[in-house]
Amino acid sequence: MVAIASSASKGKEVSFGDRVRLRCVALDDYDFSDTDIALFSPGGAVSAIHAPRAAAQGCVVIDNTSHFRMQENIPLVVPEVNAHALRNFRETNIIANPNCSTIQMVVALKPLDDIAPIKRIVVSTYQSVSGAGKDAMDELHNQTKKLFMNDFLEPSKFPKQIAFNVIPQIDVFMASGDTKEEWKMIVETRKIMEADIAVSATCVRVPVFLGHAESINVEFESEITEAQAYEALRAADSVTVLDRREAGGYITPKECAGEDSVFISRLRKDPTVAHGLNLWVVADNVRKGAALNAIQIAETLVRDYGLEARQRTA
Repeated sequence: MVAIASSASKGKEVSFGDRVRLRCVALDDYDFSDTDIALFSPGGAVSAIHAPRAAAQGCVVIDNTSHFRMQENIPLVVPEVNAHALRNFRETNIIANPNCSTIQMVVALKPLDDIAPIKRIVVSTYQSVSGAGKDAMDELHNQTKKLFMNDFLEPSKFPKQIAFNVIPQIDVFMASGDTKEEWKMIVETRKIMEADIAVSATCVRVPVFLGHAESINVEFESEITEAQAYEALRAADSVTVLDRREAGGYITPKECAGEDSVFISRLRKDPTVAHGLNLWVVADNVRKGAALNAIQIAETLVRDYGLEARQRTA
């Protein structure tokens, strides 16, 4: 295990597990020819330069940035949904890890799509500040403290105050009026599900530290009952159904923090369309929405697609 960072962090120590400390080496001149798998999360501009360099040296790159996701020859993978997309991974040696909000949605919807093909999705997200990084979490923390002291902290990470507020903008606006986060959910869902599904997304940042929630309305091409949906979801990998029709009988971001599952609650028929269901979907966005999914991709490559350790040089 090697910790790679920018040259500014060269020599600094980071933790690996409970007891191991790793000394960072610089990415710019790192030789990947002796590395089997590299987990990249340095920002799209850095991945654009160094992921192809690592791949050319025989290293398999699992990239967490958005840079490669919509490239036609790069697999965009959620193992519970489209692990088969990894079968030709050696063609590029680069695999893209999807957007956090897309991952939890397709994990929840794939078991239902197997029963009745999905025609249309309308999703509204409630995304925690951890999705925007440490500085965003600090801004929520510091703004909240200031407000309790009758003071104000000017927003810097977000376009408006995040404490005690919700912001209907994640990432930049596009010409269509969608934000880039909404666009990602639309195009990534189609690529992962391998279907021309109509997707309408509204992505909202909420004053929660960890865990993304989504209200999802799904229209199917044919009949699917609540009983069929419950049965399929309870049998699905990485899915936990917690749905009692009583006060508190549902999951919230607070309960999902630190958990690996995608949680399903509030499943019910939508009476306004012929074949519709509503779901409430919650997951830890830095686990299944990011790090865990990347690790599962690596495990799938080793277990199912023949990725083996290369012979080490002396």
